[in-house]
Amino acid sequence: MVSQMSRDSIADLMAELTLEEKVSLVHGATDEEGTATGYIPGVERLDIPPVRLSDGPLGVRTDEPSTAFPASIALASAFDADLAREFGEALGSEANARNQDVMLAPGLNLIRVPHCGRNFEYYSEDPVLSGSTAAGVVSGIQSQDVVATPKHYVANNQETARASVSVEADERVLRELYLPAFHDAVDAGAGSVMSSYNRVGGTYVSEHHHLLTEVLKEEWGFEGYVVSDWFGTESVVGTANDGLDLQMPGISAEELFASMGMDEGDGPDHEGGDFDEMDHEGVDFDEMDHEGVDFDESGPGDFEFADGMPDPTTGGLYSEDLADAVESGEVPESRLDDMVARILGALDDVGHFADDDREGAIDTPVHRELARIVATRGTVLLENDGVLPLADDAEVALIGPNVDEAILGGGGSSETTPFVESTPVEGVEGRAGGEVTVARGIERVEDVSMFEGFGPGDEDEGDEPEVAIDDAVAAAEASDVAVVFVRDQATEAADRESLALPGDQDELVEAVAAANENTVVVLNTSGPVELPWREEVAAVLASWYPGQAHGDAAAAVLYGDADPGGRLPVTFAPESEYPANTEERFPGVDGEVHYDEGLLVGYRHFDATDAEPTYPFGHGESYAEFDYGEVERVDDATVDVGGAVEIAVEVENVADRRGREVVQAYVDSPSAPDDLERPPREFAGSAAIELGPGESATVTLALDERAFGRWTVEAGWETDSGEHVVEVGRSSRDLVASVSVER
Repeated sequence: MVSQMSRDSIADLMAELTLEEKVSLVHGATDEEGTATGYIPGVERLDIPPVRLSDGPLGVRTDEPSTAFPASIALASAFDADLAREFGEALGSEANARNQDVMLAPGLNLIRVPHCGRNFEYYSEDPVLSGSTAAGVVSGIQSQDVVATPKHYVANNQETARASVSVEADERVLRELYLPAFHDAVDAGAGSVMSSYNRVGGTYVSEHHHLLTEVLKEEWGFEGYVVSDWFGTESVVGTANDGLDLQMPGISAEELFASMGMDEGDGPDHEGGDFDEMDHEGVDFDEMDHEGVDFDESGPGDFEFADGMPDPTTGGLYSEDLADAVESGEVPESRLDDMVARILGALDDVGHFADDDREGAIDTPVHRELARIVATRGTVLLENDGVLPLADDAEVALIGPNVDEAILGGGGSSETTPFVESTPVEGVEGRAGGEVTVARGIERVEDVSMFEGFGPGDEDEGDEPEVAIDDAVAAAEASDVAVVFVRDQATEAADRESLALPGDQDELVEAVAAANENTVVVLNTSGPVELPWREEVAAVLASWYPGQAHGDAAAAVLYGDADPGGRLPVTFAPESEYPANTEERFPGVDGEVHYDEGLLVGYRHFDATDAEPTYPFGHGESYAEFDYGEVERVDDATVDVGGAVEIAVEVENVADRRGREVVQAYVDSPSAPDDLERPPREFAGSAAIELGPGESATVTLALDERAFGRWTVEAGWETDSGEHVVEVGRSSRDLVASVSVER
């Protein structure tokens, strides 16, 4: 890391700033270069350089290309914190190459609702897996002298009414499920945290004193700055006094639209818009209901955006009113000083004031290979009756509405444009030794995005050739194996209406499976989907949104060049079986969404209620087979009062090929007087290992105190005395050995 100023030097610098200059450092401004998502102009007379902030959960998002990595849910599926750090390092390096100082990443909201439109940007339904993955990414970004910004703090678990809905959740539920991953990210060195749009307990998070000041800054010791989500600030005095440090974008919506290059005729409705009929150079802000841009109330397909967009009139509140609030005493100048010091301190920690040019690299061979590795390790083999891996000389029918496209990600602020990309057709045709026949079968499933309608419309791609399911059936009948690629549609600012695959994809799969018993289905989805044809096909792979390496990674897994290394970070189940299955729980009633399921989110719900998931959390098959030995304690203590516990288990590859196993640990704690139902077991950690045929190794897992504890209002985190059973296995439903830990 480059040289840093001392804190005394920052204090000296602060003393030189005028009130106007201080205010200019705590809100965004227009980036004249047009490369950044957010921009702080700096103070030239004091040699404070400008700051550029970039979107980036899946890659650095500017007006130039960058590596398009797989979706965050794919990264989490690897159950590999070291790989997460490598990804973070690559993200930071590419940010430097694009002259970006802050990455607005990672996204780590818990996957509470499988319908959430941004689940592909998040990690898991489990806070431990979310936290370890986020910590790896954060430490990697910060190691490249770039500020990491975990988001969206906190409980932004749906896109429907995200800018206004109030989350009604028990404090213990927040502490045990929704806050821990953010705590892990802060402990990993995050220099910034982004507040969410939503309310918690009726108060907007951007002005939530308990969450921003008492928990994040005081209890956790976070010394960095809190930045608002874009247009996610509802007041000046409330946000500043209660813990927000940086308002974004800091400019009005019309200024933001202008910086995006919007011209007359480029409107926010999906027909192009008529700016002559609008005030403020475009959007008629006077007619808006402060729930967002009027997209004619809908987007492509059945996606509803209107209640998923924030109020665009709030972007410039700090630039307009903060100085007056300080001069009137409504916001103490000491609080403004703290805001500025936190921002300058976080930037100084990554060497922002040093003269050294930061070295960066973009689209390197290493980054291309990393994108492929994340995609293969994140691919989960859900079912396999032996058809996979494919024989080199197999004749393959390659089918699917988008089989000639690389699925880069979902819609919204994570959209990234790559230098290169590979499609399933290109990947399989380049790897196959036998004949490959391509048939899309049905009409293309279109991408969706909240940005649809902003800027010039898409260029006419011309008429596509006609497609028919009969063509796909004929191709399947004439081939040894049929591989069907299916996809969903997901975007920021809107939730999926159902877990069914859009269009006629289910019918396509059923028709192909009836024609060829060796049918393999590859899911390119944002999260769980329903699989009504599951028992009719020979194999199912979940490879999420694989990014630029889509085709190459798919071919590597299908032909066995790479083991399908992923395990499910979420539970797959019928839509009606998930816990948020009432309107009060999702999407909410009368502006409130009630987290009445308490601690029973994801696999916790299925284990506690004995409901049967389609595929459980942690599930995933390898092309190899592994045997487990006994589990043992390997630390010194026999009866503990606290601290980490280490356990070890012998794992042997009993197959004739190399494979990757993810050893998972779950803790069943003793029952205690409780006002909330506890799940029978909770994920505590994992370790991944690759073994050749006949090889064995001892896998050690370190479980921290949180694995044995629970949160109480009276004492905070505490551990109940008695016997805690640590179970080890392949998933939350496939546990093969256990050991007791006394507390």
